[in-house]
Amino acid sequence: MTPDEIEVALQVAFNDCDAARCPLTDGQKIILLQAVNKQINGNSTQEKLKDVNPLKDLTAEELQIFSEFVKQQELQNRSWKTQLLNDWLQEKDSGVVQFIRERYGIQWLNQIEKYHFDELPTETNLKLKVGDRIEVCNGLWEWVQEGTACEPQWFICSVIGIDEIVDGDSSYTTCTIRFNDGGEYQIQGIFQWNSYQWRWVCGS
Repeated sequence: MTPDEIEVALQVAFNDCDAARCPLTDGQKIILLQAVNKQINGNSTQEKLKDVNPLKDLTAEELQIFSEFVKQQELQNRSWKTQLLNDWLQEKDSGVVQFIRERYGIQWLNQIEKYHFDELPTETNLKLKVGDRIEVCNGLWEWVQEGTACEPQWFICSVIGIDEIVDGDSSYTTCTIRFNDGGEYQIQGIFQWNSYQWRWVCGS
C-alpha cells in the first residue's frame, strides 16, 4: 500500500470506530498516524532527514504563510501540528494553510520540528525590509493574556528601519515601525524573542 492509501485506510477505521460508538480520542488517532508514518519511512530514512530542513520544500510565499500560522497558534498556547492533524482527521478545511495538506501531506508534516523554524531567522531577515506593512501585537507593550480584560489586539504599521545589533558574541535585529497615526515604536529582537509579536499583512 502507498502512504496515501494507508492514511485513507486509517481514516476509514477511525470512522468505523465512531459508528460502533467506540471512538478514538484525537490523541490516539495522532499516535496511530505517527506510528504508521515511522514504519513507512523507517529509522534509517529518519536519520537521513534529520539534517534536512523540510521547510525548504516550501516556496517563499508558502513559508511566510505557514510560519505565520505556527506563530499565531503558539501565541495562543496551541499545538499547531495537532491543530492541522485534527483538521485532517475531521476533514475540516485548514484555511490559509490548507495547501500543506493538499501539496505536502502528513508524512511531510510529521518531519517538522521546532528547531526547523529556529533555523529560519536568517531567511526571514532578508525578506523584511523598509516599506513593508506588518501588524504588531499589543503584547509588545502590555501584559496580554487570553480570556482577560487585556487580550491580544493587532495594529497595522509600516517598517521604517531595520538595524542589526551586535552585543558581544550575540546579535539581534531591531525594527522601527510607524503606526497610521504617526506614532513610532522600536521592536528589539523582532526575529528573536519578539518573533511572535508581529505578522505580515495579507498582500504585503
